[in-house]
Amino acid sequence: MDTVDMISQAISSLRVGRGTVRQFRQSGSWGIRYSGLSGSGFHVVLRGTGWLVTADAPPVALRPGDVVLITSGADHGLSHTPCALRELPQVTLSLDQPPAGPADFEFLCGAYRLDRGQVHPYLAVMPDPLVVSPDHDRFPALRSIVGLLDDHASQAQPGTRVTRAALLDLMLVHVLRQWTEDESAKGRPAISDPAIAAVLRTIHDKPQTQWTVARLSDMAGMSRGAFTRRFTAVAGKPPMTYLRAWRLSCAARSLRETDASLAVIARQIGYSTEFAFAGAFRREYGVSPGRFRHAGAVPEPQVPPEWKPPRRGGALSAGRRSSGEAVGDR
Repeated sequence: MDTVDMISQAISSLRVGRGTVRQFRQSGSWGIRYSGLSGSGFHVVLRGTGWLVTADAPPVALRPGDVVLITSGADHGLSHTPCALRELPQVTLSLDQPPAGPADFEFLCGAYRLDRGQVHPYLAVMPDPLVVSPDHDRFPALRSIVGLLDDHASQAQPGTRVTRAALLDLMLVHVLRQWTEDESAKGRPAISDPAIAAVLRTIHDKPQTQWTVARLSDMAGMSRGAFTRRFTAVAGKPPMTYLRAWRLSCAARSLRETDASLAVIARQIGYSTEFAFAGAFRREYGVSPGRFRHAGAVPEPQVPPEWKPPRRGGALSAGRRSSGEAVGDR
């Protein structure tokens, strides 16, 4: 499967979660730590310079335009100066908007919070967090997307829930495209096994098919044992585990985004009965399909809930400056 297809599937899987966008302004001596909850998201530096801080890597200098991508929810922080992550206070949100006017450091925070379920394997195997300095010559739309996100975070408008998800998707897609292209140019393609890529494409396109390891391995032209080993190495999960997770991710999106009955959704993703689907969904997400749908229908507050990724060490993207280099040297 090519890179763009994998990005599409990964972003699609995030739509199960709740999307949030918030604007922050900081001045003087400041620092914020994000920890504790699952999700994928980003920070975009709008103004000023600061530092990305993690638990097990040197701080990384940030400048206007830089995007900090949190692929799987690693603990991290932002600060006016290099420091230890534990020294930063946990982020807190209130119903008040940030004070108007310029500040020393301004940034946007956008995220999909995944209260249940896991991020797509494509995101899970990436460094977390990583930093991307947008190349506007190759990706000119990024500038416009950031501007729309900034407007979106500054004021509540009709249709906010719909536009929020669309803008989050666009931002994540463009940043991931640039990162994967840059990595490919360095000789590190995301997926280099065409046989497994073809199987993944088929699973994604036809989740309702009654797949077995035997059928999938025949498609890949391998023995079942060799296929299972290679598939697990690429996708991060054995074939049937991956298939089940993908089916239920598709179901979760349908529950959140459509009014289709449980019986219809069950058939769409390959379950013979509503009962079998409901049992599998409860094991994967911890709640029944009906409760999951009801939770997604609850009106959201104007100010998004706090997003705090889970505790996890992160590798930083190569080529960025660490605490031994001054921001002004960039």
